[in-house]
Amino acid sequence: MFLALDTSTLTLSMALLERAPWRAVEAVALGPPRKQSELLPAEAHALLSRHGLRFTDLEGIAVGLGPGSFTGLRIGLATAKGLAYAAGVPLAGASSLQALAVDAAAAGLGPLCLPCAVARQGELYVAAYRVDGDAAEPLEPEQALALPEAAALLLRREGAVVGPAVREYRERLLALGLPASRLFDEPSFPSARSVCALARWEGGADPQRLFALEPHYVRASEAERNPKFPPLPGPAPSARLKDE
Repeated sequence: MFLALDTSTLTLSMALLERAPWRAVEAVALGPPRKQSELLPAEAHALLSRHGLRFTDLEGIAVGLGPGSFTGLRIGLATAKGLAYAAGVPLAGASSLQALAVDAAAAGLGPLCLPCAVARQGELYVAAYRVDGDAAEPLEPEQALALPEAAALLLRREGAVVGPAVREYRERLLALGLPASRLFDEPSFPSARSVCALARWEGGADPQRLFALEPHYVRASEAERNPKFPPLPGPAPSARLKDE
């Protein structure tokens, strides 16, 4: 059995899965008003308990790497790392936008999918994929674009536009020329099942690889873009260390 979760949106998507082919034994989606920091890892423990399992019984844990909510991604990855390390099981990650594309194709929206998520400062996370089963070939890289540029990309590429940004930005996307026939409210978040199917399960539990796993932020965080304190004058720390 595998445990998978995605926290890139306001909805916590979680599933317990069997492999070959990937099948969700149970899937849950938990949204606001409860925060994901309040839900994890208790809900993960409850999910396993309902099936008489412990974390040490798992074959692996999969986590969505974004792009998406900075806070959500940090919570999800930190929780997944802690659970995997404590249980001694492999941890693998996958793109949340890519998982959305797989979900859209599985819902019958066609093989060409353009997932969109909400970014800060009037930007959207966008990408384009050609989906074949549980495989998704990238046609456009994951990127954060201002709304006009994101709309231009979506108009340039064929396919269904899906994801949490569709509901929030529907009227503005329509005003920028996107036809209503290409905008779909569902799926509105990546399924944990698709995250697990896209993850690469190579080798066993490896602490070094586990702690090296990082989110797909795509854009710098607000703190990185507008640091509260300017950098100290003088050579970089690495340079000072080299001199010493």
